[in-house]
Amino acid sequence: MVSAPTTPLRLMKECMVRLIYCEMLGYESSFGYIHAIKLAQQGNLLEKRVGYLAVSLFLHENHELLLLLVNTVVKDLQSTNLVEVSMALTIVSQIFPREMIPAVLPLIEDKLQHSKEIIRRKAVQALYKFYLIAPNQVQHIHDKFRKALCDRDVGVMAASLHIYLEMIKENSSGYKDLTESFVIILKQVVGGKLPIDFNYHSVPAPWLQIQLLRILGLLGKDDPRTSELMYDVLEESLRRAEINHNITYAILFECVQTIYTIYPKSELLEKAAKCIGKFVLSPQINLKYLGLKALTCVIQQDPNLALEHQMTIIECLDHPDPIIKRETLEILYRITNGHNVIVIVQKMLDYLKETKEEYAIITLAGKIAELAEKYPFIFQKPFDTFQRIFHDLLKYKVLQLCFSLFKMQTKKCAYSFFCTVESVHSVKCIVIYLRTGRNESFFNLQS
Repeated sequence: MVSAPTTPLRLMKECMVRLIYCEMLGYESSFGYIHAIKLAQQGNLLEKRVGYLAVSLFLHENHELLLLLVNTVVKDLQSTNLVEVSMALTIVSQIFPREMIPAVLPLIEDKLQHSKEIIRRKAVQALYKFYLIAPNQVQHIHDKFRKALCDRDVGVMAASLHIYLEMIKENSSGYKDLTESFVIILKQVVGGKLPIDFNYHSVPAPWLQIQLLRILGLLGKDDPRTSELMYDVLEESLRRAEINHNITYAILFECVQTIYTIYPKSELLEKAAKCIGKFVLSPQINLKYLGLKALTCVIQQDPNLALEHQMTIIECLDHPDPIIKRETLEILYRITNGHNVIVIVQKMLDYLKETKEEYAIITLAGKIAELAEKYPFIFQKPFDTFQRIFHDLLKYKVLQLCFSLFKMQTKKCAYSFFCTVESVHSVKCIVIYLRTGRNESFFNLQS
């Protein structure tokens, strides 16, 4: 029926809907791809819409049949009908051949000046797609991106932030002059100056806030002058994000990350560290994990700021979720000092006895070895204790740990340890010991 030349377009539209459903169920329906393109080319508005929808679901951007759609897209972009222009921009922002971008780029640039905000917004989204797949082809229209950032419609401005986030990731120094503009926008968002349509659970434009915070973090990194412009708005963002909702936690997390990414300000760092307690103390696993990830950012800046959460972090080791435990051990390793090293190493050893994951064992054993080298007094215990623990770890090839033990123990203990494991790992142990740079032979330990 689909291939019959006399099939009316109205019936073809119904067939396309059923073909979409078949594709969703996993059935092969490639015989209908060409007819989806024909429907987008020949039908009225409703039929064209179904045709474009089918094409966007059936084909990928490298599909050979997409070339047949280029002329149709060009024609619809030149149309005076708002709906046709909108559909063409939608398909361009979803799937479009990279080689055909020059054919439609001038038309899409013109749509940035369109009187309707929905067209301007879709044009920005199409240019964002072009930037992702062929950034060199849109380098000449950066000035138009700036106009989109200052557009009177919030939706157009929000769409332009996606492009700026990608460009600033590649070259933050080229957009330092826009820092003040981004700060002003964030102040307006946090202050509730945007239309209420952008609110989510009484939180003003949360996704817009998250995008702006990421941009500010990139711009302020290692730059005191630029960071100074954003201190006030970041503090205001922390203060206003008080509603107990998941989206608020998302804003808080991005805000904390931004504060610890830009040039530091001690008062702001302390306030951000206090906010992390809301995450770590949450009964929800996802929020607790986010809190632990945020603490990692804190530790990278100043480990002392995380010490106030030390007992809370240790309590997370009793959590049933293995990912929470693993992240907790990572944080404990980072905040280790001469005062708490014995407690933390004991927690790590307890975890080693419980876990059966090879990757976790190898990683954690390596951390214990590093702590052993840094704080040798923690292993001033009977050698038998550690021999029993690490003998089982040798099957996971944790050679770094053996190396640390050889360095710390007496010759007699090292030789005793070697005799215990020589049946399996003698050659590897000898190689490790020789790499210490000692002049004496390993076998002289027997004397």
